[in-house]
Amino acid sequence: MKATAKAHPIQGLVKYHGMRDEELRLPYHDSISVCTAPSNTTTTVEFLPDAEEDTYAIDGEAVEGRGAERIEHVLDYVRELAEFDYRVRFESENSFPSNVGFGSSSSGFAALAMAAQEAAGLALDRPTVSTIARRGSSSAARAVTGAYSDLSAGLNDQDCRSHRLDTGLGQDGFDPETDLRIVAALVPAYKETEEAHKEAEQSHMFDARLSHVHDQLVEMRDALREGDFHRIFGTAEHDSLSLTAATMTGPSGWVYWKPETIAVFHAVRELRETGVPVYFSTDTGASVYVNTTVEYADIVEEKVAETGVETEVWEVGGPAQLLAESDALF
Repeated sequence: MKATAKAHPIQGLVKYHGMRDEELRLPYHDSISVCTAPSNTTTTVEFLPDAEEDTYAIDGEAVEGRGAERIEHVLDYVRELAEFDYRVRFESENSFPSNVGFGSSSSGFAALAMAAQEAAGLALDRPTVSTIARRGSSSAARAVTGAYSDLSAGLNDQDCRSHRLDTGLGQDGFDPETDLRIVAALVPAYKETEEAHKEAEQSHMFDARLSHVHDQLVEMRDALREGDFHRIFGTAEHDSLSLTAATMTGPSGWVYWKPETIAVFHAVRELRETGVPVYFSTDTGASVYVNTTVEYADIVEEKVAETGVETEVWEVGGPAQLLAESDALF
C-alpha cells in the first residue's frame, strides 16, 4: 500500500481567482495552464493499517496547520473512495522553491493525488485523479493531466475535472509542445494563494473579470489549436495583468509584485520592441514566467538575468506519473 509519483507545476495561462465552493475548491470559471519541466514534485504515500496517526513532511520538514489540513482533505477523500481508514505516511520533495509564485501547490497536490490513489489500489484515470488533486488545489487538477490542460468549471466531480487540450503547428512553424521555452525569473517573496482568492472576490473589479475571462478562454483555446505563439502568450500576459488588478483592489490592497518583478516586465517589453518573440506572465506571486521560443531562449535569459534575478530555463512538462519502487522517498 505504497506508491510514489512525480508531477510538474503549472504556469497559469488563463488563470482563475475565487472559489464557488472552498471545501471542494470549485472555481467560478474554467482555467488553462501549461506544465513546466524539469521542475517537479516527487511524493511517496504509504497507507499503514497499524499506525495511529498520519505524518506529513515536505522537503524534510513536518507539515502542520493549514498545510496539513489541505493534505488531510485530499487523503480523506482517497480513503473514502477506497473504503478504509488507514493512517498515512506522506513525504514530498520539490526541485524548485515553494511559495514564490511558481505553482508548488499544483505539482504537490497532483503528485499526492496520483500516489495516494495508486497506494489505495484505485487505479483511476488522470481526469478522475484530477478531481482528487483539485481538493488540495484547483491548479493541481491541471498538473495531473499535464502539458496544456483545461480545468472545466462545475458543481460536481463529473463536470469539474481537467483534460488535455490539443495543440497544432503554427504557420511560422511554432510547436507549442516542443518549441516553448520558459525563462523562470525567481523573485523571492512569500505569498498565500488562498488569501489572494478571498481578496479578489471582494474586489469591485471581480465581476468585470468574470465577464471578461470567457473571451480570454475562447481566445486561448483557439490560439493553442492554431499554434499561434503571439496569441497564446500575448493573451497570457494580458490575463496576468487582469488577474492582478482584481487581487490588488481587494480590501487589503495586496501588492505582491516587487521592484524586480517590474524590472523583468520592462526587460521583456524592450526585447519585444526589437522583434524578439517574448511575453511575461505571473500567477499569484512576485516571480515571473518569461515565455519565448527555443531559438531565442539564450538571448532572453541573458536579458532577464541583467535585472539581477535568478533564472532557469524550463520547457513543457507532461502529466503526473507513477514512479518505480526504487524512486520512493522512504
